Amino acid sequence: MSALAGAFFSLGNLLNVALSIAVIGILGVGMTAVILTGGIDLSVGSGVALSGVVAALAAHAVDSGAATGGSPSLLPVVAALGAALAVGAAGGVFTGVAVARLRAPAFLVTLALLSIERGLAFLFSSGQAVSDLPAGFNWLGQGIVFGVPVPVWLTAACFGVGWFVLARTTWGRWIYAVGGNEAAAWLAGIDTRGVTLGTYVANGLLVGLAGAVLTARLGAAVPNAGLGYELDVIAAVVVGGTALTGGRGSVLGTLAGAVCIGTLDNALNLANVDPYLQRVVVGVVILLAVLGERLRHRGRT
Repeated sequence: MSALAGAFFSLGNLLNVALSIAVIGILGVGMTAVILTGGIDLSVGSGVALSGVVAALAAHAVDSGAATGGSPSLLPVVAALGAALAVGAAGGVFTGVAVARLRAPAFLVTLALLSIERGLAFLFSSGQAVSDLPAGFNWLGQGIVFGVPVPVWLTAACFGVGWFVLARTTWGRWIYAVGGNEAAAWLAGIDTRGVTLGTYVANGLLVGLAGAVLTARLGAAVPNAGLGYELDVIAAVVVGGTALTGGRGSVLGTLAGAVCIGTLDNALNLANVDPYLQRVVVGVVILLAVLGERLRHRGRT
């Protein structure tokens, strides 16, 4: 990458790469857990849009009350973030109940939710961007702490917590067990339905956080935000070595996959590569990564 673009290793550009993958990284933590259980979530892009719109509307509603009632300026931020997390969690509960309790295919459930949430995002916003957000809320996406953008700190925190839960807790081991062999996990006394439901709810909370961060970064809630994010997130997870069949993978691998794709996009932009060709190159890299992972797994087995 440095050979293609001499400015690649500059501090400013490295921070740009980190910032560009922040939202995908947050979503990738939840998607990793979902895929480890053998599931999938195709609705994360629409969930980001809906969470962002609801967060912006909540911030406006509380901010207008603060202007007349003298409420603390922190309230719009708390209200917006709480609303985004609630919307994301609701989507996770919907998917988790359908998949874990009703035994519906995750692919079809989340495909339906993708359409529902996108429609609600346009309905709630009347098809318009919700702008003029409170400055305190925008800090979530535009603030700087110790020279590093706030979204990068939030992404690092999500990966840290995700790694700890999956690698160092009983719940994390249950997630691997359910994805590796759900029947055997159930016979071992694991509440497989509860684990699946909880995993989708946790994923939904991260979708809500990602929606709030993206809205704050843009300074407006856009109902068509997050288009194609589900493919980018799944690509990062798969490139990072997580098996789509479940039971194998890690959030550290997902971090590596997100960095790989973000780095490639950034370097190709700096090298002035044709934008249409860039998508071809990224697609080839994803394909090679998937084939390499399959061959590596076949060699081990």
